[in-house]
Amino acid sequence: MRIGIVGASGRVGTRLVEAVLESPGLELAAALVSPGSRLVGVPVAGGSIEYRPAEAAMKSHCDVMIDFSTPAASMALQRDIGTKAIPMVIGTTGFSREDDALLDKCSMHRPMMISANFACGFEAFKRSALAFASRMPGAEITVLETYHARKKTDPSGTSRLLSAQLRAERSRVMGFDAPEPPIAVNREGDTVGINEVRFDMGAAEAVFSYRVHTVAAYAEGAIAAAQWLVSSAVSRGRYTLADSLND
Repeated sequence: MRIGIVGASGRVGTRLVEAVLESPGLELAAALVSPGSRLVGVPVAGGSIEYRPAEAAMKSHCDVMIDFSTPAASMALQRDIGTKAIPMVIGTTGFSREDDALLDKCSMHRPMMISANFACGFEAFKRSALAFASRMPGAEITVLETYHARKKTDPSGTSRLLSAQLRAERSRVMGFDAPEPPIAVNREGDTVGINEVRFDMGAAEAVFSYRVHTVAAYAEGAIAAAQWLVSSAVSRGRYTLADSLND
């Protein structure tokens, strides 16, 4: 399977490139970086593929592309690809409503799996927290996150996803519009990622916690998602990580 990596010089992108090069049956078709990157024109691991910026005329012959870049770079790529039917796995976060609407339009031309968190096991963690919320809808919920000190201080896409879905689940069970759980943000050292959901029931408390030790978890999950998109031969449309786990 030939894979193109978008955001190949980032934390997750770098690990994705390494994982593809190390894995039998996978081939690196493109390593795309920003036009101003110092890596432009540099061979990837001394091979025949060079780091290069995305452009509308590129011909990388990818079976699938994995995007861990920025919202601006991700939108530019979608416009460059146009109506091509290349399957896409998108782990980029921070999209605006306008960006999200464009992604919906692009999914009319190709299968696209979009998730705020591709780390292995995250979907199971999220489902467990949602199941508890459905059984204890009166509990006060707080979403907490801890990431490395260099990450921006705004809540991550993962925490926003958790908060929104927890609110929706409580609202469904209680029959009225529940408030969205607050998000507590912490930045600490080189922490890769800790996500928590706390349920305060007054006399008791339940805490669901998920910790990522290395960025390899995100890379491995994204590659698994890419393999699902290609091997399942799904039709054009927008998919979530949950879709790949429901087979």
